[in-house]
Amino acid sequence: MSEKFLAVTLGAIACLSGAIALAMAQCIPESLGSRPNSERNSASAKHVILFIGDGMGFEQVKAASLYDRGTPRSLSFQQFPHHGQVTTHSANNPVTDSAAAATAIATGFKVNNDVISMAMPGDGAPLTTVLEYFQDRGKMTGIVTTTEISHATPAAFAAHEPNRSNAAEIVADYFEQSRPHVLFGGGSSGLSPTLARQAGYLVVRDRAELQQLDTETVERVSGQFGDSHLPYEFDGLGDLPHLQEMTATAIAILDNDPDGFFLIVEGGRIDHAGHANDLQRNVMETLEFDDAVRQAVTWADDHPETLILVSADHETGGLKVVRDRGAGEFPEVTWSTTDHTGANVPIYGWGIGSESVAGTLDNTDFFALMTGVEPVRVSQHPRVTLAAIVPFYRPGIFETSGGRLRSKASANISIAR
Repeated sequence: MSEKFLAVTLGAIACLSGAIALAMAQCIPESLGSRPNSERNSASAKHVILFIGDGMGFEQVKAASLYDRGTPRSLSFQQFPHHGQVTTHSANNPVTDSAAAATAIATGFKVNNDVISMAMPGDGAPLTTVLEYFQDRGKMTGIVTTTEISHATPAAFAAHEPNRSNAAEIVADYFEQSRPHVLFGGGSSGLSPTLARQAGYLVVRDRAELQQLDTETVERVSGQFGDSHLPYEFDGLGDLPHLQEMTATAIAILDNDPDGFFLIVEGGRIDHAGHANDLQRNVMETLEFDDAVRQAVTWADDHPETLILVSADHETGGLKVVRDRGAGEFPEVTWSTTDHTGANVPIYGWGIGSESVAGTLDNTDFFALMTGVEPVRVSQHPRVTLAAIVPFYRPGIFETSGGRLRSKASANISIAR
């Protein structure tokens, strides 16, 4: 290698580093629509467990509580010391879908409906998720859901796709990019035991195999339970695990990390029952969701460095409880739609930093609630073009086949090809 070429090479690398640093420095938004830093709790939780009841509004919680105990505030998370409500609109619609709402929760940024953790509107760059944030800091991570594992809400925490329907691409993002340590949920297109094993995951297919896991030694496990969403609790799950069982097993695996962990648990079929205006299945899904929360609280009682948040991505069905019929009886209700609504949803907080759960929050506040730092979108502007700043750049030198930088630390820098 000639001295001249070496000098050009080193100069280009220095230029690239400077350009990236400049982009990062210039692209931190001054205002993110969330609380000022001065109001943040400086204490960071070692373990963060986020529960999302998909489609679970205030009235869904009330209906389940009335059926359970005959009182409107009997569920475990309703006893948490800190309560509030959350606004849910997306970037392009006052009524969000699950993709945009979960992206806001996971990244701290509003996006258009159907988008999975990418800057749309914007330059389409990947947005750093809270799962990726914690994993980059040495924590183990996990996703548990009763829906297909590639469904919109879980996807927003570990994938980056322009459309929620890209199931196979979402699965590829899981196994090739974010690589959560635990992936428990229903089967999905693009997902197979062979694919998971090739990515270094142990595969379990039913409750018996889940319960036989050695949670002290397993490092990465893919729970592929059935061919699609798990059945409704009301209908029975057969040989498939309940949400509380998946949650308990996920925690038992993740708590082996001395640095702590992040876990997202979704009660996804609450939403499906809401779309169908099916009160019985809606209530039973919400009660199973509550049982999963109880598992986490029981564990956290012995692990005080834990933050537990329970909330929803949106409300589904426009449910209204009209009359209580007593414990063990489904209350009288009305529904106003078979779709999502723009109603605020509840949030409940327990543990380290949960005192910030109060009043009315926006779903973009979750990132800072969980991490203690404001979300940062690296490639908002200017757009970094490698061809413009590296004289010897050719497509493929620094990129994967998908056009992303090979360096994980630089995954949010846009590439023009």
